[in-house]
Amino acid sequence: MHDASDNRPSALLSMGPGIAERLFAPVHLARLTGLVRTDPRLVAHSLTGPDLDPAVATALAEAELLITCWGAPPLTADVLAAAPKLRAVVHAAGTVKHHITDACWERGISVTSAAAANALPVAEYTLAAILFSGKRVLGSAHRYRETRGAHDWHQELGRAGNYRRTVGIVGASRIGRRVIELLRPFDLRVLLYDPYVDTAEAAALGVELVPLDELCERSQVVSVHAPQVPATRQMIGAAELAAMPDGATLINTARGSLVDEAALLPQLVSGRLDAVLDVTDPELPPPDSPLYDLPNVLLTPHVAGSLGVEIHRMADQALDEVERHVKGLPFEDPVLPSALGHSA
Repeated sequence: MHDASDNRPSALLSMGPGIAERLFAPVHLARLTGLVRTDPRLVAHSLTGPDLDPAVATALAEAELLITCWGAPPLTADVLAAAPKLRAVVHAAGTVKHHITDACWERGISVTSAAAANALPVAEYTLAAILFSGKRVLGSAHRYRETRGAHDWHQELGRAGNYRRTVGIVGASRIGRRVIELLRPFDLRVLLYDPYVDTAEAAALGVELVPLDELCERSQVVSVHAPQVPATRQMIGAAELAAMPDGATLINTARGSLVDEAALLPQLVSGRLDAVLDVTDPELPPPDSPLYDLPNVLLTPHVAGSLGVEIHRMADQALDEVERHVKGLPFEDPVLPSALGHSA
């Protein structure tokens, strides 16, 4: 029974199976249970339906706060009807588009996410990919292994390097801006394409704002950081890929749908372009996809974002926001419905 003298808000964890155990270390659980009334062993994988766990139903009915992460079920009107006291959702991951519905905004529920924390490892991955691309690491490593060193590296790599190369950033998202920040110490020119950024803001970021076609024409590396929305589907298409210089590298850590893969594959198979792809369309390439075997493609299984110990950074940010909510303060990093149309 609830102690009436305990005025901490009631909270419920809701996320996919196995996520909470990875997200929260003992230190996080100690902080969580100090801030709110919750049973950290009770994690709701579902929030509705005839087979709903009675303990989850009871906790949902009392919850003022939901703490969510990957795999959280959608907060539909039916779920909200069963959660009359719910006032806020703290999402310990990036995008909230999978589970925050219009019903949440209509109810006036406050929402925050750990997108800023999740942006950091993606930007770090991108920085490494940009620098390795300039040094032609992928191709030279492949040929070094193939030839056992019997190769004229000076001839092949005579134009390699990162001095005064041009990098094109597609999208001044959280990640795109963090990449720009990480690139500042290097002798690189940085171009930006983003229809929501003006020249004054671009100047403040230290980049040159250009149209997408010009960015592709001038950049030795093009890195995609735009959100997945209808307007960005296959924004890097045949024309953009054809405009990229011979030997240029395309980096995609955003979403596979932003690149026209049917147009990209011939460019990669021919060897004209290189690619670093952490995401594809479909997300898992079919077994016979050339992407698995091409020597000029670095294909990784969507690992640029938070994984391993990095997810604890998201837990820390989420708990910071829980603490602000408990203290009656607004969220430091709120999700605004007006921004969702052009954000991840």
